[in-house]
Amino acid sequence: MRPPYADFVTVLEEPQTVGEMLRFWRMHRKLSQLELALDAEVSTKHLSFVETGRAQPSRQLLVHLSNHLDLPLAEQNRLLLAGGFAPRYLDEPYHSDAMLPLREPLRQLLDAHLPNPALIVDGLWNLIDANAAASLLWDGVDPELLKPPMNMLRLALHPGGLPSISSMTAACSVPLIHQLKRKSRDTADQPLADLLEQLEPYLPDNPVTGPSQQPMVTLDLQTRLGPVRLFTLIATIGAPLEVTAANLAIETFLPTDPTSSERLRALAQTQ
Repeated sequence: MRPPYADFVTVLEEPQTVGEMLRFWRMHRKLSQLELALDAEVSTKHLSFVETGRAQPSRQLLVHLSNHLDLPLAEQNRLLLAGGFAPRYLDEPYHSDAMLPLREPLRQLLDAHLPNPALIVDGLWNLIDANAAASLLWDGVDPELLKPPMNMLRLALHPGGLPSISSMTAACSVPLIHQLKRKSRDTADQPLADLLEQLEPYLPDNPVTGPSQQPMVTLDLQTRLGPVRLFTLIATIGAPLEVTAANLAIETFLPTDPTSSERLRALAQTQ
């Protein structure tokens, strides 16, 4: 994975040291040394010395500055490692033993949403887990889109994906794409920015300008028992202490009317 500052070449060539990383994030947050020093209640002179490598920061100071700069968990770990300290947060694969206390409840949550589709994606919106009903979302799509890692953003935007089996168009995903663009800028998440750039050609050239007629975007999903109308709800872990967990998103597809609810129940009984 490319570091989030891989394109930050106008000021630094890929920050490697503690001072370079702090400077990158301070400037990314559009803060002067004085503003950060006042906010974090540290000496401007000491902060300057840390950024230039003339002073060695303590672990406590690095954690303190990380909090004030609102660094992503992975970047806090990187900063501490660069300073010669152990990482603050766990960083484990989702299916590792260490993630079992989180993985099992999330699995139960997915199953509890049946007969409604529900799934879990990582920070790049690659599918991590899903309940049985979620297969309705890709039943009949282009098989190329199902090759691992299966990306739910690409599935939603590609003409051979969800748009081919539902009323969903690329325009329906514009609000989520804009939200993810803001996230990629705020967290300097270059891999996410690269993914969104790849998906940009699928988006409409002109934004929808007409007034909305309902409180949320819906899609009519075609199933063997007829269409079901759904909207999505996206949730995240409230207080993560692990890098993978911090990037997870749980997406649930809920029916908007009694007919859709009944069809989802009937479909679950025939799976």
